[in-house]
Amino acid sequence: MTGTTQDDYTDRYARRVRGMTTSEIRALFAVASRPEVVSLAGGSPYIAALPLDAVGEMLNKLAAEQGASSLQYGIGQGTVDLRERICEVMALSGIHGASPDDVVVTVGGQQAIDLLARLFLDPGDVVLAEGPSYVGALGVFQAAQAQVKHVPMDDEGLIPAALEEAIAAVERSGRKAKFLYTIPTFQNPAGVTLTDERREQVLDICERAGLLVVEDDPYGMLSFETEAPLPLRARRREGVFYVSTFSKTFAPGLRVGWILAPHAVREKLVMMSEANVLCPSAFAQGAVTQYLATMPWQEQIKVYREIYRERRDAMLTALRDRMPPGTTWTHPTGGLFVWATLPEGLDSKAMMPRAIAARVAYVPGTGFYADGTGTSNMRLNFSFSSPERIREGIRRLSGVMEQELAMRAVFGPTAGGSHARRRGTAAADAPGPDLA
Repeated sequence: MTGTTQDDYTDRYARRVRGMTTSEIRALFAVASRPEVVSLAGGSPYIAALPLDAVGEMLNKLAAEQGASSLQYGIGQGTVDLRERICEVMALSGIHGASPDDVVVTVGGQQAIDLLARLFLDPGDVVLAEGPSYVGALGVFQAAQAQVKHVPMDDEGLIPAALEEAIAAVERSGRKAKFLYTIPTFQNPAGVTLTDERREQVLDICERAGLLVVEDDPYGMLSFETEAPLPLRARRREGVFYVSTFSKTFAPGLRVGWILAPHAVREKLVMMSEANVLCPSAFAQGAVTQYLATMPWQEQIKVYREIYRERRDAMLTALRDRMPPGTTWTHPTGGLFVWATLPEGLDSKAMMPRAIAARVAYVPGTGFYADGTGTSNMRLNFSFSSPERIREGIRRLSGVMEQELAMRAVFGPTAGGSHARRRGTAAADAPGPDLA
């Protein structure tokens, strides 16, 4: 019996990527988890940076001292202790005066988005969302049978004039958008941040149109340079649902997030959560509560900031040094992602088999648009891999792109190439070296 060679591995990866049909991103992550593949695909925080011994002692103490309650069923809204701590966390971001009564604890930020979709959306309804937008939210809206209309961004975030036009276009079709879903700070996947001036403009536009806002803010504390702008919810109380999570600042495996909702709909959200999961994990809530109460968690966030800044810089430098002409990318000031635009004619989805064969993974831009555009884009994650691995991943990726460009020069455009381009942001259209 012969051994398995590296060529066998890469050929198997290429066949698997070509055969993606039901869930391309799920299949991609399964491939990207292989140790020989440099994954720039996921959005995982660097959990190894936590003081895991101290966290382990904290969890042991929680089980020993509060096991009779923390291992039992809980209440649908979440524990009072955790909701009070959440209000303290939000106050650090500028959201003052929030009441624990208006906080609903959820199973991660994903359930928070799902509950809001269940509350507001009927089949055929319209949701406005940035283009590109978070793939998990797009999946929720698709499951609700809603139509997503994307609103363009540039390097300053969502474009207010484009938002006004999108609202008007929906109204001209005889419908009304149910809400605007937005990640204004260190956006996923684009990495851009809505400016202070535009935040006020967007809120004014939505207020005039009677449009609710769902603000998703998982990355706001992960700023690298200056502090992030005040959240939308810190500027307006009415009409803004604020969603966040401890997945990026503590541990995604605990699956603890929350919604800060207007009081009038809080009870409906609780009832829907109870119907959905009965109650969020009491043990997970206890773990987060103890972490916030007993551990130097704000210092830990500073550690994350420094680690992620170093890794972002490694990625931006590697992109500047390695990428072929015509490649552009965003310059995030926080968060976890860079959004890259390929040279004219390259297709990030069609290029995936060759990238996996070269043992590097990214997420094609098509996953971040409801209409399947975004073939000229890719999302690159810098939070999980070391700077050395990031540099190696970009080296491999640039080699793949150069091969694709060489084949295009010989054989001409391939199907699904430049005709389906979607640039995504003006920052991605600016020269790469200027953004590095």
